[in-house]
Amino acid sequence: MQNSNLTNKTLANCSLSIKDMAVIAVMTAILCIIGPWSLTIPFSPVPLSLCSMGIYFAVSLLGGKRGSICTILYLLLGSCGLPVFSGFSGGLGKLCGPTGGYLIGYFFLAVICGFFLKHFPTNVFLQITGFLLGTAILYLFGTLWLQFQMQLTFLNALALGVIPYIPGDIVKLILAISIASPIKKRLKRANLC
Repeated sequence: MQNSNLTNKTLANCSLSIKDMAVIAVMTAILCIIGPWSLTIPFSPVPLSLCSMGIYFAVSLLGGKRGSICTILYLLLGSCGLPVFSGFSGGLGKLCGPTGGYLIGYFFLAVICGFFLKHFPTNVFLQITGFLLGTAILYLFGTLWLQFQMQLTFLNALALGVIPYIPGDIVKLILAISIASPIKKRLKRANLC
């Protein structure tokens, strides 16, 4: 009997409400809409994409758990072949290509950003530090995979896949947090967040 109660409590802690599933579905749809829009840069195999901004936004709005689930769903949908990755592409081939490390890094970006939001809810400095750390981990995954795929040195992969994108990612981070903040207040008033 005690094991049954423990199992029920564990399931209750892990389960998502219908409200949670609805906001996750909407945010995943938003990721799938903005993720494919990208701009190819002539000197790099890594396109400029809005997906990292979408993940910053998802985590800022929904928190780490639900934001991470959105990211996983986005990656699964793209892996199944839906054209939700940059350049309206999808499939496992995209994950195995030069930008696959960045795609996998999106999950770690969401988890790290969510961790800092959860553990430092009132400390904006530490929250932004967490977002920057998550972005650095995203860059690390992307750089290592790009290095492997294109047989580059680490510094060359960094020069092709990270350095040109830093200013844009900072702007995307600021925009996502700024946009999410007033929307989150409205969602809280509506008891959706």
